[in-house]
Amino acid sequence: MNLDIAEFKLRRQKLMAAMGNGVAIIPTANEAIRNRDSHYPYRFDSYFYYLTGFQEPESVLVLVAASVSGPAQSILFCRDKDMEREIWDGFRFGADAARESFGFDAAYSIHELDEVLLKLLGNQPKLFFSLGESLTWDNRVTGWINNLRAQARTGVSAPDEIVDVRKMLDELRLYKSPFEQALMRKSAVIAAAAHNRAMRFTQPNMMEYEVEAEFLHDFYRKGAQSPAYTSIVAGGANACTLHYNANNQKLNAGDLLLIDAGCEFDGYASDITRTFPVNGKFSGAQKEVYELVLAAQAAAIAKVNIGSHWNEPHEAALNVLIQGFIDLKLCTGTRDAVLESGTYRQFYMHRTGHWLGLDVHDAGEYKDKRNDWRKLELGMALTVEPGCYIRPADNVPEAFWNIGIRIEDDVLVTANGFEVITAAAVKTVADIEALMQS
Repeated sequence: MNLDIAEFKLRRQKLMAAMGNGVAIIPTANEAIRNRDSHYPYRFDSYFYYLTGFQEPESVLVLVAASVSGPAQSILFCRDKDMEREIWDGFRFGADAARESFGFDAAYSIHELDEVLLKLLGNQPKLFFSLGESLTWDNRVTGWINNLRAQARTGVSAPDEIVDVRKMLDELRLYKSPFEQALMRKSAVIAAAAHNRAMRFTQPNMMEYEVEAEFLHDFYRKGAQSPAYTSIVAGGANACTLHYNANNQKLNAGDLLLIDAGCEFDGYASDITRTFPVNGKFSGAQKEVYELVLAAQAAAIAKVNIGSHWNEPHEAALNVLIQGFIDLKLCTGTRDAVLESGTYRQFYMHRTGHWLGLDVHDAGEYKDKRNDWRKLELGMALTVEPGCYIRPADNVPEAFWNIGIRIEDDVLVTANGFEVITAAAVKTVADIEALMQS
């Protein structure tokens, strides 16, 4: 991976400064068994990686904030250097090399965690840890605290306050640095090219999984390490199921194909949805609905500006969609009446975006401490993804049955407004038809 060690050190320093005093414990993810002696591909915990850049399992980061008793420290616990295991499983840094390579103040074997943690936690006022994320870790932390409490008569005390460290990290992760933005652009460029490849490749009578294989091929060929999430390749009526991922049906001429797929590059996710005709040409009804969703997305993206509140893009998209549903005779009444009654939810039942970053649904609150929608600020990253899903129903003209459309892009909040970093994935009717027929 492309690592800037100074970037990770700065993140640790910001967290320790926010802590004030105390000790933070951030473990990485465990390896997961797929079946018998086969593992799922390993993926580090995003919070741990955000602070370390370190990718090995069986690792823990401990941060000790500066205090009268000593300077701030960042300490890594990791697997030992083990040449025999490296023959089977691959390279391991070991504590000494990890400390030097990743800029930690100290590093220890993971087997020393219990012994060292008891010393570090003693007489600290606060423990920064995320209770409830892992029963195994909850029990282990409880054991350390109980051990310290048992030493009370010797003058050793346990932390008397536990603070959710992930809440603090959520706020830091909301603002993407130039380093992060560069990685997100790279992920976006790879994913956009894969979507264009899928459009060129698709033909009637193919299977959904054949198209999936094309964009997965492009992800890996361009350097992405994995898909960012389980891909949706939904032809025809399948596109009206929001989280469809069987990807095993035949693609029929005359149907639309909805692809929701992104990749992960150096930990950072892209998230793109495009919808296009299997035979390369939109029908009249398909074009009407598609143009409506595209207009809704344009209205939403225009609201991505510093100072706009989080819900403004959704509100803008919803206003366009509701008027379109009325014009297409999918809903009846005034726009205000349809909004108030919620009848539009028959065709649009989700929100218009989410934060994006190390996780495809990234860390961060959507409302502030007063329960108001938070304001968009420089460096935030989000998706914009309105849609329309029309299942067969008595109140729906048959020409619109089984049309499912979503259009999704990744957007950065910039000093000048916004940057659509996935813009290379074609999305106008004219551009899609031209690409598919070229």
